[in-house]
Amino acid sequence: MLFHSQIFLLLFLPLALAAYYVLAARGRSGVWWLLAASFVFYGYWDVRLVPLLAGSIVVNWLFAMWITSEGGPEFIKRHVVPLGVALNLLVIGVFKYADFFADTFAWVNGDVRAPWSIILPLGISFFTFQQISYLVDLKRGTAPAYRFRDYALYIAFFPQLIAGPIVRHNEFIFQLEHNPLRPGTAERLSQGGVLLLIGLLKKVFIADRMALLADPVFAQAAAGQVITATEAWLADLAFGLQIYFDFSGYSDMAIGLALMFGFALPINFNAPYSAVNIRDFWRRWHMTLSRFLRDYLYIPLGGSRHGAARHVTALMMTMLLGGLWHGANWTFVAWGGVHGLALGINMVWDRYSRIQLPKTAGWLLTLLFVLLAWVLFRAETFDAAMTMFHAMALGSGEIGQLPGLGDLALVAFSLGVAVFGPCSHDLARKLLVPKPTLAVLSAIAFAAVVLEVGAGRNIEFIYFQF
Repeated sequence: MLFHSQIFLLLFLPLALAAYYVLAARGRSGVWWLLAASFVFYGYWDVRLVPLLAGSIVVNWLFAMWITSEGGPEFIKRHVVPLGVALNLLVIGVFKYADFFADTFAWVNGDVRAPWSIILPLGISFFTFQQISYLVDLKRGTAPAYRFRDYALYIAFFPQLIAGPIVRHNEFIFQLEHNPLRPGTAERLSQGGVLLLIGLLKKVFIADRMALLADPVFAQAAAGQVITATEAWLADLAFGLQIYFDFSGYSDMAIGLALMFGFALPINFNAPYSAVNIRDFWRRWHMTLSRFLRDYLYIPLGGSRHGAARHVTALMMTMLLGGLWHGANWTFVAWGGVHGLALGINMVWDRYSRIQLPKTAGWLLTLLFVLLAWVLFRAETFDAAMTMFHAMALGSGEIGQLPGLGDLALVAFSLGVAVFGPCSHDLARKLLVPKPTLAVLSAIAFAAVVLEVGAGRNIEFIYFQF
């Protein structure tokens, strides 16, 4: 079930909200209701995947109870967390990476194999990462035991289940004790609705339109066809805008939906295309993933505590694994690797260079690097990526013609919004000023979204494949 689908917007969401607040008005907890609604939401994609999600929640909660229980052999308890983390990684490995590693092994041996075509469960990377973080926090002594229903909803809560944000247990579960009808309910519903609408507009009217410019050119590159420099640069820029508005739009929707139910989720984007260096970019892009990689990978690998060489190594390992997390393809690993290298260069420059780049120059270099790296992220193969880079460097000898004025205007507008526009959360707060004109415009915008998605061309969110 897509957030930007009529069945979600006109049926599932109104019913889920109405029942939740009716239960609250009667003094009853809506946790079980939200948990049931979340499983319905997840099962709508493929009911066969529901046992995997439910089983993952139950097993991880039992591990947590084992760790926090009184009594029992301590030497066994010490190994429960490593075992739990290993099992979570095994689940991801089987469903997400089995074909990838088998293909790599076959390629090294000069063999060709038929894919196993294992179904990739939606959101598997997100809900397993959240459970890994909880188990590790238990081992560190920074997490308590939770009731099963609370823990289950923390993992399965439908707004963030499929593609994040990656939420920590201590950012969500304590909110379940709050009365949904506490003071500020109208403001939360209003601000959540505005964020939902902003995310819908980003996805339907910008991201999906950018896909129409990017997809055909990358398909040509995958087929080995000749591409002009103009086509390649426009497709790369269009994809950079597509993935930003697609994923930030999803995050806005997820945060807005959660707020409509009274829950605050962490912000996931903060104008990343206005970053003045690559470190600044990763502080603004997919912020909850960056925090996860920092706290559970980069710092345990040594972080910045053991000299420049160890620091660069920790950055490279973190970004290589972060790239692999995004997809079972060596192009994703390469994408993570070039970002790790850029972060290492940034660190060395800051530490040893006396030259301070002007902010405008830093911004231009950062944006250019990020856009070039997106080629590796989007291309299906290294050959396709090289075809794109070759065209962008005028290797084909053809500059090509500019696209239509409408496409250029949309790209320019989208780039301007991405670089200079306000953060969605700031915009939502400003839009909360009660004005009849604003209410009418919001209603018209929502109706336009519903009509647009009703045309039947609903493109899934990019991060659904991760």
